[in-house]
Amino acid sequence: MHDLRDGPAGRATGRATPAWLAGSTAPARVARRHLLRGAVFGAGPQLNRATPPPAEGDGGGVARVVTGVVLDVSPQVLVIGTGKSEERFALTADANAWRGEKTTPTALRIGDQAVVRRHSSGREVADRIWANIGRIAGTIYRRHKETLVVDCGGAGLRTIVVQQQAAGKIQVRFPRLEPGYLIDIIGVRRDGYLEGLIPATSQPPYRADHVPAPPLVNGHLPTVIKGSATWHEPGAEPAGLAGLNWPAVDVPDGGPTAGSGCVSLPYLSAGSRVRITNDCAKASRTLPVTGAAPLARLFCDRSVVCGPSPRGRIADLTVTSFVELGGELDEGSFNATIEIEA
Repeated sequence: MHDLRDGPAGRATGRATPAWLAGSTAPARVARRHLLRGAVFGAGPQLNRATPPPAEGDGGGVARVVTGVVLDVSPQVLVIGTGKSEERFALTADANAWRGEKTTPTALRIGDQAVVRRHSSGREVADRIWANIGRIAGTIYRRHKETLVVDCGGAGLRTIVVQQQAAGKIQVRFPRLEPGYLIDIIGVRRDGYLEGLIPATSQPPYRADHVPAPPLVNGHLPTVIKGSATWHEPGAEPAGLAGLNWPAVDVPDGGPTAGSGCVSLPYLSAGSRVRITNDCAKASRTLPVTGAAPLARLFCDRSVVCGPSPRGRIADLTVTSFVELGGELDEGSFNATIEIEA
């Protein structure tokens, strides 16, 4: 199976630019925006251009979420290689894992790409682990038997393969696997494609080119917004980046737009900061806007993790931020509240 993604992830922004700055979400512009905002308004720390803006967390200097490669696993210990170092985690009887399905940590394999959330009671204790998890959301471009080619906007064309054992579960919530309809699937990353296993939401009943208009708003747009928050694969983002893609970025780096969407949102610049709360886990963080999420505007769906949220996706989080806020990657979303700060 060949990878059907179109084009390069992005272009280098200049000589000596770090590789992670070259992605389609243009994190370099985020850092530069943050610097310019600080110069104009006299606020915010001075940042190195090669460093993404920091997010205000609820903890200290120890990262709650670690991403990397499984180097070793036993019933008691998990070792993750992060590229710069190794992280060792104790595995207790309460630790849970996902590797295509919910399982025990001993089902992990050396070489798996893993996301680990530390237990709140101990620095070196693993709470949740996801191995090789991936996600594809967008508009169905072509279908041939069990293979779906999906238009993911700025990410190009990507491929989902739905095996027979998963087809029934997916088609209960995505009955129209036809070109022009929206799809959002979670599964296991394979070489060049995603093995689709879980429907991340319910399929909207309309075609992608017939998105409902948002309700009319009298006066200013609200600064407190409720809806659902999702997560996206990192792509060109650096490992551990904290932030979110906003569905209504004022300058979307020349990327695709997706109309007005079904929820009224204020336009924000990259580098703006918002306070996001996971209404299910009661966890909050202040995060920077690190990119645009025009495809989120196509999905007028709900999160039902702790009761139905209002319709509309209001944030597309990095994996790190989604997990830090208590989100479960295999659930795909959580009910969210956003407060615009700057």
